[in-house]
Amino acid sequence: MGTAQQELDALASLEERITRAVELVTSLRSEKADLEARLRAAITERDSVRGELEGLRGERKQVRTRIEKLLGQLDLLSGA
Repeated sequence: MGTAQQELDALASLEERITRAVELVTSLRSEKADLEARLRAAITERDSVRGELEGLRGERKQVRTRIEKLLGQLDLLSGA
């Protein structure tokens, strides 16, 4: 094989490697964008669930207070 042919083969090999690298980078960028979108959605859902949890905790506190008040009234009735 001549030197010119070897150089052409080396150039073709380099071209193929660069093409694969470009395809890989493009694929990874697309995957990154998808993962970032999924992360944003998960964060939004987490924040929503957090808000709902805080609301439920507030309701639980109100129910507990009302039950304690009712139990106190029942104690007054039983003591009378």
